Amino acid sequence: MAIRYEQEERVVTVTIDRPEAMNAIDAETHAALIDAWLRFRDDPGAWVAILTGAGEKAFSAGADLKKLIPQAVAAGPGRGRGHNDYGLGGITRGLEIWKPMIAAINGHALAGGLELALACDLRVAAEHATLGLTETRWAIMPGAGGTQRLPRTVPVCRALELILLAEPIGAAEAHRIGLVNRVVPGPEVMPTARRWAATLCERGPLALRAAKEAVIRGLSLPLPDGLRLEAFLSGTLRATEDAVEGPRAFAEKRKPVFKGR
Repeated sequence: MAIRYEQEERVVTVTIDRPEAMNAIDAETHAALIDAWLRFRDDPGAWVAILTGAGEKAFSAGADLKKLIPQAVAAGPGRGRGHNDYGLGGITRGLEIWKPMIAAINGHALAGGLELALACDLRVAAEHATLGLTETRWAIMPGAGGTQRLPRTVPVCRALELILLAEPIGAAEAHRIGLVNRVVPGPEVMPTARRWAATLCERGPLALRAAKEAVIRGLSLPLPDGLRLEAFLSGTLRATEDAVEGPRAFAEKRKPVFKGR
């Protein structure tokens, strides 16, 4: 299988399993990723997801230029990269998932691979990882969210540098400019991601989803509209069972037991 979907308690790990092709995404992998993300989104028992690549060399080299791009070209003008409404790999366009998602970048994250990582909320990278949007080298452009998410993540001048020059940067530089949250030795990438996931599972799951939605939706809104969105989501959240349990647990000096309702 091109994708491995594994669940341990409330944490799902989605692994792109094509190490022989630097975990590049062909049509089969693309379809399997869509299925995986829909499964994660719709499973009430799944609270957090980790996305990673098989092996130690690559997180993902993006779209498989030997397979996926030729198929899109053969489809004719106007079909672009041939992605469906969910974009490359299921999470780069159209599919709204408000549950927290972590990118465990175990190696090269290039082109669509970096776009997948950008579609996640938290990113931990191995020291040997490189990150970049390399599409213009091959007369194509980032088309899975790279031109939109990267300038919202790092300064615009650095985003344009990465997009136009198409030169990857190392993990340390990616951390310096805010592209990744943390850089760790390669063997520590997944343990770090799992620790983050465990911490997230201790937080109120509905609160995490509402906060994520407020941030993501608010980025495209004027401040007054963003504040109204925040107030609406916050007010809705206060009517949940978990919002009663949290303050009660605090007052009783015990660990809260959240149920996601």
